[in-house]
Parts: sequence; C-alpha cells; structure tokens
Amino acid sequence: MTDMTEQNRTDSPGSEKEALQSRKPGVTKRGGGDPATRGRTTIADGVVEKIAGLAARDVLGVHAMGSGLSRTFGAVRDRVPGGSKSVSRGVKAEVGELQTALDLEIVVEYGVSIGDVARAVRENVIAAVERMTGLEVVEVNIAVSDVKLPEEEDEEPEARLQ
Repeated sequence: MTDMTEQNRTDSPGSEKEALQSRKPGVTKRGGGDPATRGRTTIADGVVEKIAGLAARDVLGVHAMGSGLSRTFGAVRDRVPGGSKSVSRGVKAEVGELQTALDLEIVVEYGVSIGDVARAVRENVIAAVERMTGLEVVEVNIAVSDVKLPEEEDEEPEARLQ
C-alpha cells in the first residue's frame, strides 16, 4: 500500500510542489478578474450637473445659465463671503447606473443663432459628461429662457453696504 502511495505521488509531478507553495507564508492568492469589476462606482447628480454646467458655459453665445430668478439669487450668494459661484445653476441631471439625462436652462447673447448655440451646447455637454463619467447621455433638453441684449446691464443686485 505504501508502494502505491509513493507511485501516485510520483505519477502526478508538480501537484505536491504546488500544494506546498500555496501553503507558504506570505504567499496570498488574489482574486481573479479585472480589478475594474471589483466594486461599484456611483456618480452623484451634482457631479454630472457641474460637468454639464461648465461645458455649456464654454460655448460661444451662452451668456448665462438659469432663469432670471435663479441668476439673481446666485448673484446674491456669490457676493456673500465664503460663497462660491454655482456652476450647476440652470442644470438638472437624472443619473442612473449607466445613463443620464440632462435639462439645461440658458440665456443666449443677442444676435446668435439659437439653434446653432443649442446644437453646440448639446455636443459639448455630451462629450464632457460621457468622457468624464463613462455614462451614456441619452438626452440633453435645452430651454432658452432669455436673450441678453447689448444695452442690458447684467442682473446683479445693488450692494447694501458701501
């Protein structure tokens, strides 16, 4: 019987050696597969809104983002010490696991083609969001809420302190 055991050990070369190596201290067997598939990444709506807001503002012909009321409140917030500009003003995002949809509210400069500006905003926003997040942008809805006329002053509230 011992002869048979000895014979089995020699018939399967490497199996004993592999078994000993797997028991060596300091050798840990790591999980297989692509490291990118180990875990989950979630992206907050606000992250996509900021990316889209910055990308939309980069388009020539976009004067501002948001409605008149949100721009007025934003201007007040910007003047408060410690306040920061809201880059996501005028942007609403719905983010799923693989896709996102965006609604943008913009103010265009007088004299530009609204259709061309909207097309350029869509292209820029889709490219930036998909590149940075990996999400598929299924739609970008654009509402033009105002036109900035050359003689109009920017809507900034009067300073209370002088």
